[in-house]
Amino acid sequence: MSKSTPATLALSKAGVAFEVATYDYDPNAERVGLQAAEALGVDPGRVLKTLMAQVDGKPVCVIVPSDREVSMKKLAAAFGGKAAAMMKPADAERLTGFKVGGVSPFGQRKKVPTAIEDEAFVLDRVYINGGQRGLQVLLAPADAMAAAGAIRAALVA
Repeated sequence: MSKSTPATLALSKAGVAFEVATYDYDPNAERVGLQAAEALGVDPGRVLKTLMAQVDGKPVCVIVPSDREVSMKKLAAAFGGKAAAMMKPADAERLTGFKVGGVSPFGQRKKVPTAIEDEAFVLDRVYINGGQRGLQVLLAPADAMAAAGAIRAALVA
């Protein structure tokens, strides 16, 4: 597995301090983020999942704890919209340049508005996908927010 991805390159270019953690990705896992947390031996709330959605038909990136679900109502409100829906996996892959299960908010092919769940900021460091299945980056939530150009919002149900 390469530890150099568009995501890790974007973080390095931005001067963000991060560590790389790898694990055995299970393509059959029902919930990728929870499987990553278990494989890394960390609390699921510390592993943030990166989801691609649409608000009023426009793409957005959402980063929430892997053991939580996104509230579509809160997601739409965070971006000043009326309605939100999850993006189809094929559309997410085409837009980001990453495979589902390896989508990162950093180094995406096309920059889209991004939001990070408020709850993440109570932790000193969090894991976020590093742009490849089985690759996570460990960094401070504030650094992740800055590197992704994200807003901070209450997003979970």
